[in-house]
Order: sequence, then C-alpha cells, then structure tokens
Amino acid sequence: MDSMLHALGGILLRAVPTFLLVILLHFYLKSIFFKPLEKVLHQRYEATQGARKLAEQSLQQAAAKTTQYETELRAAKAAMYQAQEQLHKQLQESEAAAVAEARTRAGAAVKLAKTQLAADVETAKTSLSADSESLADQIAETILRRNAA
Repeated sequence: MDSMLHALGGILLRAVPTFLLVILLHFYLKSIFFKPLEKVLHQRYEATQGARKLAEQSLQQAAAKTTQYETELRAAKAAMYQAQEQLHKQLQESEAAAVAEARTRAGAAVKLAKTQLAADVETAKTSLSADSESLADQIAETILRRNAA
C-alpha cells in the first residue's frame, strides 16, 4: 500500500504542472475571452432592452397623442355643432323677425287700404247721393214737362 501511495504521489506530482496549466488557462481565457464576450453580450442585451423600452415609450406616447387628438376632435365637433345650433337659432330669430315685420307691414297696408276704401265708399256715397238728387230732379222735371205738355 505504501508503494501504491508513493505511486499515487508521483502521479499527483506529475499532474501538478498540468493542473497549474489548466488553472492558468482558465484565468487567461476568463480575462481574455469570456469577460469581453460577457461585456459584449451585456451591451447587446442592454441595447435590445433599451430599444424595447424606447418602443414601449413610443407606443405610450402615440397612444397618449391619439387620445389627446380624439379629445380635441370631439371638442372641436362639439364647438362646431354648438356654433351651427347658434347660427340656426339666429336664422330662426331673423326669419321670425322678418315674418313679424312683413305681417306688420301687411297689416298696415290692409288698414290703409280699408281706410282708403272707406274714404272711396264715402266719396262714392256722397257722389251717388248728389247724383241721385240731381237725377231725381231731372226725372221729376221731365215727367212734369210731359204732363204739362
């Protein structure tokens, strides 16, 4: 057993340089290859995550602007409808005022026409009355002349 341990010690002693070489290779690869690779992978991850975050922010901003646009559009439509309604009311009021004015003028014209007609009737009555008396006198004179003759 002693020889076995001695042989095992020899093997281990010969394996120490290989072990040290593997450890040195591990640290060398870690510092030269894996750290830069990890750094590049980390930068890539940050870049993709940053791009995703920027995309999400852009989508949120677009959604906010869309909401704002829709709100402003609704407000503009409401203002337009309100202005149309106000214009419609003004037109109705103008129309009503024009109709009232036309009625007033028509009433005044009718009243004036009635007054003129009444005056014409009075004039005609007076004229007829005067003419009827004159005609009556002429008829009576004509009849009396015939009878006297």
